[in-house]
Amino acid sequence: MPKTQFYTATSIDGFIADEDNSLDWLFKADSDPGSNPFTAFFAEVGAFAMGATTYEWVLEHDQLDKEPVKWADYYGDVPAWVFTHRDLPRVPGADLTFVQGDVREVHAAMTERAAGKNIWLVGGGELAGAFADAGLLDELILGVAPVTLGGGAPLLPRRLEAARLTLTGVEQRGQFAYLTYAVGRVE
Repeated sequence: MPKTQFYTATSIDGFIADEDNSLDWLFKADSDPGSNPFTAFFAEVGAFAMGATTYEWVLEHDQLDKEPVKWADYYGDVPAWVFTHRDLPRVPGADLTFVQGDVREVHAAMTERAAGKNIWLVGGGELAGAFADAGLLDELILGVAPVTLGGGAPLLPRRLEAARLTLTGVEQRGQFAYLTYAVGRVE
């Protein structure tokens, strides 16, 4: 059965970006890209969503205004939704839908387009939290990096009680610990 998954890297102290909204710390920590399970994960993804800050980071970091083909190199033709309240530049050739509002309606559209494959919530933590609040988040997959940041964008800026989280997997890949949790429904 397809899942809605928040797969992300996090620091040991629970941040997905530093105080400058940078991921430089992650690239320094990931010294063995061959141990990263992302390629296998993404092969099962039929649709994905991200917040505006994540989308802007991808645009800038990968210089997609100059090299839009990189989007297809990374994500192929998998449709993406960007949650935003402002106008953002579109990556030429990318299957993008800019949305705002209730995640339930967007999730329904994503599920249809995913055609039986998983839905990936790229980031950020607030967006993943909104899906969790609506009872639409099935799984957390956390790549815990060997670094502490001391501040920044939190992994999930809300409380998910232990009763909703079941540890289903632990794996070491290089210096990263991958933790997988099933997320129970809102009661």
